Amino acid sequence: MSGNVNREYFDKYMVPCYSPAPFIPVKAAGSRVWDQQGKEYIDLAGGIAVNSLGHSNPVLAQALKDQIDKLWHMANGFTNEPVLTLAQKLVNATFADKVFFCNSGAEANEAALKLARKYARDRFGADKSEIIAFKNAFHGRTLFTVTVGGQPKYSADFAPLPQDITHLPYNDLNAVAAQISDRTCAVIVEPVIGEGGVLPADPAFLQGLRELCDKHNATLIFDEVQTGAGRLGTLYAYQHYGVVPDLLTSAKGLGGGFPIGAMLAKEAWAQVFQPGTHGTTFGGNPLAATVANSVLDQLDETLLGGVAERHQLIVARLEALNAQHGLFTAIRGKGLLIGAELAEPLRGKAKTLTNLAAEEGLIALIAGPDVLRFAPALNIPLEDIEEAFVRLERAVVRILG
Repeated sequence: MSGNVNREYFDKYMVPCYSPAPFIPVKAAGSRVWDQQGKEYIDLAGGIAVNSLGHSNPVLAQALKDQIDKLWHMANGFTNEPVLTLAQKLVNATFADKVFFCNSGAEANEAALKLARKYARDRFGADKSEIIAFKNAFHGRTLFTVTVGGQPKYSADFAPLPQDITHLPYNDLNAVAAQISDRTCAVIVEPVIGEGGVLPADPAFLQGLRELCDKHNATLIFDEVQTGAGRLGTLYAYQHYGVVPDLLTSAKGLGGGFPIGAMLAKEAWAQVFQPGTHGTTFGGNPLAATVANSVLDQLDETLLGGVAERHQLIVARLEALNAQHGLFTAIRGKGLLIGAELAEPLRGKAKTLTNLAAEEGLIALIAGPDVLRFAPALNIPLEDIEEAFVRLERAVVRILG
């Protein structure tokens, strides 16, 4: 890559739907990242919960290198060994009977929502089409998924939008009970709302959704794009909560940095997608499936068991910062998906704080204007967490003046 490439290229050549940081990362290993100038950063963002096993994981890299010399792509008129192995692993490890592979979380959710509508139509008729979703949720950027997501700021500019979608307050089972009916074809829910502020579901809320869906023959969809692949300390969040959905969507951490998405389905739902009803060109290609197989192989009891220890350390450091500086009104989350809601006078300044943190050598996320979000690698070294919060405190001191 040319050494002359700089951040100005983005403004000159790229569609401006992002506002990337002023520095350009060029190398990374584990939870450390280096930019063009050689400056080092500690990564507590994990590519928004994507780099589940850290950057340049050597086991993933070797698996990919081995597959590169074998088979890259054949499209879905054929199958391949890595994707069949991956499907078997996911079925054996979860409630699912079948798996559909795609390239992203949005595509996985699109598939699940389409499948839920078709399942209801085939079994109960065209009038059973309502989808219940939740305010502040995020399910992707396709027109269907961005409409189902409960944040109008992402969908309002693209009207007319898909119809028969109802948004209710999250964690409000009474609101769902009052709305759901035999017209409802599906309820889609994030076990922990990510983009909308890092809000964990109450266990009784998810259990109640399961019971209401059973009562009204509605499909229960868990969007685990952000909570899956070990993020909460179990392979998927439904296992943490003990509530089994009918469909589950996965992406992000499943590929450890390589693009892949998956929809996990019970048998009766899977059979609705017969040849010609849905598809994708790149989904389940051998390279992506190979990397995801290697990710699953590394998500063993030891690694997943370490998630709780890292959660406790991050929360302890946030609480210490709060005690010293009075920064937060709430610290919440599960596993390694953690949010800290800013108090006055920092309300609305989450992005400003993460920008200062980057100047101090720390990469962190936001979840809206008021919440810091942390989603580091599941295997981030404890010493990296300690050093990250030294750097975060320097940013805090700067923003407080």
